[in-house]
Amino acid sequence: MRRIILALGLASVLHGAAVVVDRLAVIVNKHDIKSSDIDRDLRVTEFLNAEQPDFSPAARGKAAERLIEQNILRDDISRGEFGWASESDADALLAKIRQDRFGGSQARLRAALARYHSSEEELRSQLLWQLTVLRYINERFRNGVVVTDEDVRAYYDQHLADLKREYPQNSGFEALAPKIHASLEGERVNQNYIDFVERTRKRSSIRYLQGAFE
Repeated sequence: MRRIILALGLASVLHGAAVVVDRLAVIVNKHDIKSSDIDRDLRVTEFLNAEQPDFSPAARGKAAERLIEQNILRDDISRGEFGWASESDADALLAKIRQDRFGGSQARLRAALARYHSSEEELRSQLLWQLTVLRYINERFRNGVVVTDEDVRAYYDQHLADLKREYPQNSGFEALAPKIHASLEGERVNQNYIDFVERTRKRSSIRYLQGAFE
């Protein structure tokens, strides 16, 4: 039986002062989520969302939930024939963020990341993971999704008033049918993904350690 390190902090004493190095926060099956993992996820996520840094217990708890889901997905990706996104795709997305938010300036991007105590490498790693998840969801959960013409027509009839407001110039059925089809398909793929995560989470061993989000 594995030996669990309680989340009281791993500490060493230097010149009489206790210094917290790191600590376990959550154990998901055989995977450890450390306090530093939660902090790193928070920093990069808040940077991408242009939010103010928030390391409150509630925010740390949400970050831990994201990391629990990531571990579930990583296990499934490793078991199946699902590849990672390419390094070039991550570089392209990073370049787009640099251009759109910082006018293409590397210095401005790094300065902004520094305000979140993050780095370009952490950001790039997160982008690579996000692209991998998008690719995985498309490959894993799109098969078997069927949207019929009747589904499209029913959605159009039920939401016609809203569609006319959104597309006042051309709200006819023929014009909007492809958009509705794509939207319904995306919703069903996403629901398949959510159902899978929820089922797998219930079967997983998830242990929150004492003081994990303090």
